[in-house]
Amino acid sequence: MNRWLSSFRTVTVAVLTLLSAQASAQDQSIVVASTTSTQDSGLFGYLLPIVRQTTGIEVKVLAQGTGQALDTARRGDADVVFVHAKSAEEKFLAEGFGVKRYPVMYNDFVVIGPKSDPAGIKGKDVLTALQMIRTKAAPFVSRGDRSGTNLAELALWKDAGVDIAKDRGPWYKEIGQGMGAALNIASASNAYVLSDRGTWLAFRNRGDLAILVEGDKRLFNQYGVMLVNPAKHPTVKKDAGQRFIDWLVSPEGQNAIAGYKINGRQLFYPNANDPNA
Repeated sequence: MNRWLSSFRTVTVAVLTLLSAQASAQDQSIVVASTTSTQDSGLFGYLLPIVRQTTGIEVKVLAQGTGQALDTARRGDADVVFVHAKSAEEKFLAEGFGVKRYPVMYNDFVVIGPKSDPAGIKGKDVLTALQMIRTKAAPFVSRGDRSGTNLAELALWKDAGVDIAKDRGPWYKEIGQGMGAALNIASASNAYVLSDRGTWLAFRNRGDLAILVEGDKRLFNQYGVMLVNPAKHPTVKKDAGQRFIDWLVSPEGQNAIAGYKINGRQLFYPNANDPNA
C-alpha cells in the first residue's frame, strides 16, 4: 500500500510539474497585433528568433493594417500593438486602451509605378506626383484597409488638393488588402501604388515596377509600440508584453533592428531615443 501511495505521489508531482511548466510557457507567449509591413518585409521573421533566444518570449503575430490591429487590441485580442500611424496611436492611448507609446524605428514611403511612367511623375515631389496621376487618370492601387500606409496615402491626396472620395474613378482601385497584395496587383496591372520601403525591398514580384518618387519629407514613416492596457483587459500578459517592448527599445533590440538588411540594404532605422518620434 505504501509503495502504491509513493508511486501515486511521484506521478502526481510529475503531472503538476508538467502543468506548471506548460502554464509558465504560456505566460511567456504573447500576441502582437502589428502591421503587414513588419511581416511582409521579413522583419519579424528575422527578429522573433532573436527575441525568443534572448528573452524566452514566444511571439505570435497578427499581421493586419494599423486600423485593424488597433481594433484587435481594443477588443483585448492582443497583448501588444506595433503599428505606424502616430495620430491613431495617440487616439488609442487617449481612449485608455494603451499604457504608453514607445517609438521604435522608422523608414519611409515611396511611390512605385511602371518604369514607362505614363503620368510622368519620376523625380517629382509626392504632392505634384499625385496631382499628375489624378490629372492623367493613371491606374493607382490603394490598400483601402485603414492601414498606416492607407491613412498616409489619404492624407497625401488631401494635401495635394485632391478630394479622392469625389474625384476617384475607374483609375483608382481600392483593394482592402495588405501591402504585399497591393504590390502584386500593381505589378500585374502596371499601376502606381504607395508602399513602405521595407516591403518594397523584400518584394520579389516586381515586374515592370520601380521607385519613381522618394526622399520627400512628407514620406517619413514612424513605427511605435504599446502594451494593451490590462486595466481594460485583465487577460493581457503585461509582464511578458512589457519585456518584449523593453527589448525592442533596448540597445540590443535597436541594434538587431538596424542589422536587418536585404541585399546589403537596411530596411528600418531604430530611433527609440528620439523624444519627438
